Amino acid sequence: MEKIEVGEVFTISDEHDEEMEVEVLAALNIDGTDYAAVAFVEDLKEETDADIDIFFLKVDQDGDFTAIDSDKEFDKVSAAFEEIMDEEEE
Repeated sequence: MEKIEVGEVFTISDEHDEEMEVEVLAALNIDGTDYAAVAFVEDLKEETDADIDIFFLKVDQDGDFTAIDSDKEFDKVSAAFEEIMDEEEE
């Protein structure tokens, strides 16, 4: 499996098969599972004070992205991402 790199841009499809570009903001490994924190490239290009929507994708062993299934798993990944961001700000 190829490692996900911060800054990498790739295309995902939504539930309506519309393609959107996302950029990797962070790559995390939690309990042996890889995750990517991503945001839409269009949102990142806009210079605004508004919060950017960040979402998390699970990376399977084939390097494919899947949704996070449970609130508990999402909370764990979200907390780890926030910790990384807090450390970078220091």
